[in-house]
Amino acid sequence: MHDRALLRRAAVAAAALAVTAPLTLCAAGAAGAAGAAGTAVTSGTAVVSGTSGTSGAVEAEAAAVPAWSTIGRTIVFARYDAAEPVEDLYGISSLGGTPVRLTHTPDVSDVMPSWSPDGTRVAFLRYSLDGTIDGIWTMKASGDDLKPVPGTKDASDPAWSPDGTRIAYSRPVDSQHEIYVADVDGTPATRLTTTPEDEFHPTWSPDGKNLAFSRVDTTSGNSRLLRIELSTLTQTPITLAFSHDWTPDWSRGNRIVFSRLDSTGFTHLYDIRPDGSGVRQITSGQANDKFPSWSPDGRRLVFTRGGTDDADPEHLFLVRADGTGLKQLTKTASHDLEADWRP
Repeated sequence: MHDRALLRRAAVAAAALAVTAPLTLCAAGAAGAAGAAGTAVTSGTAVVSGTSGTSGAVEAEAAAVPAWSTIGRTIVFARYDAAEPVEDLYGISSLGGTPVRLTHTPDVSDVMPSWSPDGTRVAFLRYSLDGTIDGIWTMKASGDDLKPVPGTKDASDPAWSPDGTRIAYSRPVDSQHEIYVADVDGTPATRLTTTPEDEFHPTWSPDGKNLAFSRVDTTSGNSRLLRIELSTLTQTPITLAFSHDWTPDWSRGNRIVFSRLDSTGFTHLYDIRPDGSGVRQITSGQANDKFPSWSPDGRRLVFTRGGTDDADPEHLFLVRADGTGLKQLTKTASHDLEADWRP
């Protein structure tokens, strides 16, 4: 995977501080369609514009719901383009409209956002122009009240626990990355994994008792999903050792979506039960699909499609859990990554 998100993880610690300014999200245009759960595998669905015709019910919903609402319709994501030296966080309504920048600093990048379970704050990674990682910060949903999480220098991939008290993350130890969990104030930081491989992108089970994450074999380059029980630290494989599986996200309905480099040579979205059974393909076609995030009701996903290099834009798309209803959400010539759907 040749995107900036993985290049960030190669960085070592030390960073510059900067202050972000609060911004208010403006009204969004109506778009989207209600999702439906299912089991069908997707086919190459034609892309529908995020602002094109909707049903009367959805139009009424869009008119009734403000873009920056508290009921689960806001998506936060990281954006960059080839002309900009830094990355910033943006918010957009899942109904469509114009994204609004939440952070904007000339010397640091803000990436990898994760909503708190009450939807009031966002955890994210901050790193400097030379790629060195400052650590994990949190901010209000409006983009202000920034606070560093102590003890997370060099850390990445923050994931807020379902009860809102803890944050899981990946952090380098010697030559590899391991999974940690800490209280929101940064203490105590507990190391959960101890392996010669790299572990990234933890995601919580709905009950907060387990984490799923991706483990990269540094020799073969393969990446598989595993599950760890927090009370015993027992690790259980979810996908096979020779897989190329990345960025899991655990739904409230107890399925795990992830991005897989499959036999087509492209990365597509799949989901699976936590015990490794019931794997299903969600997206297909000649496109790279990555960084999936479940909607709060588990019926839809937001994800990034595209991007082979800086000249190839990456956009956010929505899709139903059964692979139907593909819809483009962002459209500018930028790279829109690591979206997280507000609880």
